[in-house]
Amino acid sequence: MTTNHSLKLSVILAGVLAHASAHAETMSNADYKAAKERITAEYKTYKAACDNLKDNAKDVCIEEAKGKDKVAKAELEFNRSGKDKDRIKLAVAKADANYAVAKEKCDDQSGNAKDVCRKEAKAAEVKAKADAKVDKKVTAAKKDAAEDKRDADYKVNIEKCDALTGDAKASCVAQANKKFGKG
Repeated sequence: MTTNHSLKLSVILAGVLAHASAHAETMSNADYKAAKERITAEYKTYKAACDNLKDNAKDVCIEEAKGKDKVAKAELEFNRSGKDKDRIKLAVAKADANYAVAKEKCDDQSGNAKDVCRKEAKAAEVKAKADAKVDKKVTAAKKDAAEDKRDADYKVNIEKCDALTGDAKASCVAQANKKFGKG
């Protein structure tokens, strides 16, 4: 695949993803469906462009088209939901896509060079997925820590209320409950 062709595909994909990102918080179901249809149409265009190529260049082009499609769909889901689980899925989709393309590119080589190329591609995929897994655990740990801090602050507020009596105490407890979403 030519560099110019790759550049065009990257620019088109960036436009689709930028459009999806711009509408992340206000994306209606109709906008989501339209973006998904655009991504599918882009995939068909990318794949059709591969028909002019031969041999392994065609195989690489097809893997690139598949990868861009998967990454664009994962990014659309993340932009729509903003959820950490979708962010992790996006990172995994990128790792999988990069691995598939890198592995296919290795087929242009032979012997030990091909073996090394495949091992390097696999190592890059494993590292990217490990980073996504760590990020997932860090996010969960931060969430747990935030909840622990909030619970500790709630307990402090309730303890302060214990020094009061009657309506003042009831009001203090009600305010603490409201502030910390307890009930």
